[in-house]
Amino acid sequence: MPLPLEGLLVVSIEQAVAAPKCSCRLADAGARVIKVERPEGDFARYYDTLVHGECSYFVWLNRGKESLILDLTKADDKAFLEKLLAKADIFIQNLKPGAIAKLGFAVERLRQDYPKLICCSISGYGESGPYSQRKAYDLLIQADVGMAHVTGGPEAPARVGVSVVDVGTGLNAYSAVLEAVIARGRTGEGSAIRISMFDAMADWMTVPLLQHEGGKPPVRIGLAHVSITPYGAFKSRDGIDILISIQNDREWRRLAAEVMETPELAAHPDFGTAVERLKRRAETDAHVAAAFARHDAEPLMLALEKADVAFARVSDMPALAEHPHLRRMTIGSPSGPLSYPTPGAIHDVPRRHGDVPALGQHSEKIRAEFG
Repeated sequence: MPLPLEGLLVVSIEQAVAAPKCSCRLADAGARVIKVERPEGDFARYYDTLVHGECSYFVWLNRGKESLILDLTKADDKAFLEKLLAKADIFIQNLKPGAIAKLGFAVERLRQDYPKLICCSISGYGESGPYSQRKAYDLLIQADVGMAHVTGGPEAPARVGVSVVDVGTGLNAYSAVLEAVIARGRTGEGSAIRISMFDAMADWMTVPLLQHEGGKPPVRIGLAHVSITPYGAFKSRDGIDILISIQNDREWRRLAAEVMETPELAAHPDFGTAVERLKRRAETDAHVAAAFARHDAEPLMLALEKADVAFARVSDMPALAEHPHLRRMTIGSPSGPLSYPTPGAIHDVPRRHGDVPALGQHSEKIRAEFG
């Protein structure tokens, strides 16, 4: 059975994370993705050399694509890109606002010349407005939209530990492109999509913003919950952090009686209700911490599971690497096979995850085909 996007041609002038994340998902869904790279390559090829000498970011974000080297300062390569775009279904680019137009490929012109083409432009702050010409990287946007302010412990703001802005923006672009593909199937018309990293993350910050405007700004409390306790990480006797989430009084009673082995706390007037526990957060948490400190992690987690209390181990990367629930896939790369986590969605028609390309690996083939 064909994949849903088979037959679609994507041309992507992309670098770093956000646009490659979008085009990677399109490739997973069956689209043919031609990744246009400058002669020195996407700079994300060189962030690190931790995967058989290749970059961890690059091998994650660029599977299933064809790599084409173009020097868009040269007239011949510009003309070749024009030939590609004339046959493309989707065009993605994340150059600095205005740069693609200066090269001669303004989206407005492309939409006029190729009415069926779907154009998706990704930028830091969009193409208009007071910040449109600012440089924008993941951590800068985390800071600017207030994400860092609500992340971390009371002592200081913190960075989310993965490139959540880039990834979130790329997935926003992916969903917008899919909407445009559906619309084109109905109308025959392409469209122009503009995605900014700032807008994508400001949307994610809606709840903290509304809480602030409603008179109760969010408080930074690390691995805890502002309005529920016990809801946080507690250390076992053998030094493993176990995070629990008590959502209601029934769960509290099971935790107290079956896990903490302190049945007297289950219905105690000072701890029996969520409101009273929150009034006594420090004391409540101290009871839980003392109980958890009496048991090693494995029997403790078995007791939590038996009592039907929501919990999770606070895993480090060695723990994730050996996690019994982790689904992995193996893909090819210039340096050999790679294993890493599969995308979250499981489809009836399995996805075909292609290889990671070497720089310019497909240039000769693509030039022969389209030239």
